[in-house]
Amino acid sequence: MTIHHPASTAQLPVPAQSSYQNRVADYWNAEQNPVNLQLGMIDDLYHHHYGVGDVQWSVLDESDPERRREKITAELHRLEVAQAELLAGRLGPLAPTDRVFDAGCGRGGGSITANLRYDCHADGVTISAKQAQFANEQARARGVDGKVRYHHRNMLDTGLPTGAYAASWNNESTMYVELDLLFAEHSRLLRHGGRYVVITGCYNDTYGRASREVSLINAHYICDIHPRSAYFKAMAKNRLVPVHVEDLTAATVPYWELRKEADHLVTGIEDAFLTAYENGSFQYLMIVADRI
Repeated sequence: MTIHHPASTAQLPVPAQSSYQNRVADYWNAEQNPVNLQLGMIDDLYHHHYGVGDVQWSVLDESDPERRREKITAELHRLEVAQAELLAGRLGPLAPTDRVFDAGCGRGGGSITANLRYDCHADGVTISAKQAQFANEQARARGVDGKVRYHHRNMLDTGLPTGAYAASWNNESTMYVELDLLFAEHSRLLRHGGRYVVITGCYNDTYGRASREVSLINAHYICDIHPRSAYFKAMAKNRLVPVHVEDLTAATVPYWELRKEADHLVTGIEDAFLTAYENGSFQYLMIVADRI
């Protein structure tokens, strides 16, 4: 599937957002990270998150350098697809007439994953105009643009209809916003009994303050990682009741160990993630909650 990606987004309006969010939007409008793009090129399913599951370490046995890079890239993509499927599996049951909301949708892989599983309608929101254009082109190329749409909007104030959504989620995007404002918007959008899922990195309250490694991750991604407890406090304020909590830390460590071996994809932040996971200051968490 070959898609033309527009070079400029200058003519698109900017959604209402803070100066910090403008910086984040600028970052993602300019971002061309191979670890995001090369993995997505395998099957035109572009994610902006990490992976879970056991690694097929045999990919490192390939002696030809080019083939080795290809095999590592494919294995990393398999793991990130597994993470997206894990989240999508917690959204249902959903009917083809149901609508779901993807907050901080990136280049759109999460919404496509949900649509493939449930044949549902999906609205993705990103403050990056470039990402929204890219994702809409992906939906058109797949022939699902009648059901999957992406919007250049602020996920804290989407303008989407109240109570219209059966499920919603954030996949590694909560560290860019205030949780009280975010969960208030999810609560508004979800119908009574609707399902919310978040997968995120968070710092471990029992460790104390954010560790040096967590601070390095914040600086690398221009984000502000929240403590684990903040998620539950903000959910409680906004009628989101956790029904399932799962620590995915052990499941994501192999992804990072393999990514360290990918000389064509490393970004320099891999050691910070692995050290933070190993010293217990950082966790990879999934929370499933129902809107009451």
